[in-house]
Amino acid sequence: MSSLRKRPVRSTRGGPFFMARGLCCIGTDTKLLYRSDRKLEGDSMIDPPPVLTVKRDIQRPAPADVAAFVGVPSSFVVDAMDGQGALDFDIQSIAGGDPQMSRIVGPALTCYCGPADNLALFAAVAEAQPGDVLVAGTDRFEGRCVTGDLVLGMAKNRGAAGLVTDGLVRDLEDILAVGLPVFCRGVTANSPARTGPGTVGLEVTLGGVTVAAGDLIVADRDGVAVVPQAQIIGVLQRLEKIRSDEAELSAAVKDGLEIPDHIRELLDSDRVRYVD
Repeated sequence: MSSLRKRPVRSTRGGPFFMARGLCCIGTDTKLLYRSDRKLEGDSMIDPPPVLTVKRDIQRPAPADVAAFVGVPSSFVVDAMDGQGALDFDIQSIAGGDPQMSRIVGPALTCYCGPADNLALFAAVAEAQPGDVLVAGTDRFEGRCVTGDLVLGMAKNRGAAGLVTDGLVRDLEDILAVGLPVFCRGVTANSPARTGPGTVGLEVTLGGVTVAAGDLIVADRDGVAVVPQAQIIGVLQRLEKIRSDEAELSAAVKDGLEIPDHIRELLDSDRVRYVD
């Protein structure tokens, strides 16, 4: 065994043994655990997986289509998708009542960080284009944050429109000072690691919705709506009628409407059973 190059690692058990070629061997003069760091001839070793997988060829929606959603409430967007498409209710703006810090519209740049790590978020910032919304999946991890004010400051410098995550953040006051809208599940002082593995530009699932890079994010104080890229034009077309119907009903309520006609007709029909 003397021909092996050995790297000593302190044994946690203090036992006199060492390892070579995957075998645990008994020694007599050492209390160190030795591990070979040289591939032996004829050995088959599996290459370690990459710490990051990054998709760069991302198709984003046309800027005019993105601009058409500016000022549209997330609730209207959801109505245009048959009442669904919003992330879980607990992913909310950290800015409270500040309307400027509680509004995001832009294409998603997805990243999967996993629990307790944010290496993928750093990579997403590096890949971000102006107007992108960073969407970071953490598997709803609550033990550590996924980012703080410094990374978000870098993201703002890159031109990102905001961050949406199912994780936590920290440095709340400083994030507000940065001025980048953030939607998350809460705040913790605990910091993350930066070791990976993670992905950028691939699908992530957070808040009950699977988000692809290039999908449209529309977020406000009501929540975060995700419009699949293939549905953007159709949603825009349906929004015209939704705006019209909403305006008509709002005017009727202000004029004293108590019960809409179609609800009154249902209540007066044989489809409703009244009991004493």
